[in-house]
Amino acid sequence: MNVSAELLRRQCAAILHAWGLPGDHIEAVTHVLVAANLRGVDSHGISMLTLYDEFRRNGKLTLKPAVRVVRESPVTALVDGDGGLGHLPGLNAMRLAIGKCAASGVGVVGVRNANHFGAAGVYALLAPERGFIGAAMTATWRPGIVPTFGAEPMLGTNPIAFAAPAKRHPPFCLDMATSTVALNKIKLAALHGKAIEPGWALDDRGRTVTDAREAMKHVLLTPLGGTPELSSYKGYGLATMVEILCSTLTGASVAAIRNQRDPDAARHNVGQFYLALDPKCFREPGEFEREMDDLIDALHGTKRADADQPVLVAGDPEQACFAQRSREGIPVSDELKATLRKLADGCGADWVLG
Repeated sequence: MNVSAELLRRQCAAILHAWGLPGDHIEAVTHVLVAANLRGVDSHGISMLTLYDEFRRNGKLTLKPAVRVVRESPVTALVDGDGGLGHLPGLNAMRLAIGKCAASGVGVVGVRNANHFGAAGVYALLAPERGFIGAAMTATWRPGIVPTFGAEPMLGTNPIAFAAPAKRHPPFCLDMATSTVALNKIKLAALHGKAIEPGWALDDRGRTVTDAREAMKHVLLTPLGGTPELSSYKGYGLATMVEILCSTLTGASVAAIRNQRDPDAARHNVGQFYLALDPKCFREPGEFEREMDDLIDALHGTKRADADQPVLVAGDPEQACFAQRSREGIPVSDELKATLRKLADGCGADWVLG
């Protein structure tokens, strides 16, 4: 069935309220999750509530955290999430970066001691709303990416989002993990007994596997590129860059050494990194946006390899999905509906999806 964004927000909010989250956290989580669903990034939408429930039941989540700024300069800041979900610290940090950018031309804000924050693109896209370039990145609490030539996971999937404003066109928005594929793709293949592509995952000896069920036994994802021959060192380097900016810089836990350093930590201590940059520091007002339009037009006008497949730029599919789902509602499968109903019944939340 299709459900309106507002109804899905109400259901999400009802569950979070029953868990005991404060109102500002409920607002932040529902906004980010449903925004992901609207853009077609369903892997990071309301289905994430099952993971957050696992954190809650395992005692890995501060339900009423005190999010606060612990360091600050005119153009930088460090936010502490106090062990809660990452959505409110992330939105606060991105908005703080945008405010500093408005005053000084650039704003850079890190977050420590947070948790999963949903889809990175939701945060980066806040900057183009003010005419700025935005970037958002996050580390993860659990390593899944295997370094090139390695045979054990050391880095998270460590996503990068970058958004830039245009004038006629919607903002350019790149939102990508630094693994070759998302773990959910392998999970779905295993569920349906399908093979996966060579280079998506490895076994515990560092050899590529195509049996999805075998891959799920090890959960060893390759960095973007898949194999050394296809330049997996580039994805490995990008994942490490995100780890440095989000974890080493902010004082959050580093996935590769978390278990050795602090195996009994009460919280996951995930780090994030946000940047806002004003194009007017480099160009006259409007010049950047006009040339962004020209660039996007040129890319769209590329000679096609397949006459039936237009050339797209990052953000095009999500923008089209947003428009469609805003009109027609967000698809909710029977399986997801049953999962949400179970979550609601388990915590005594109101059921509003019908």
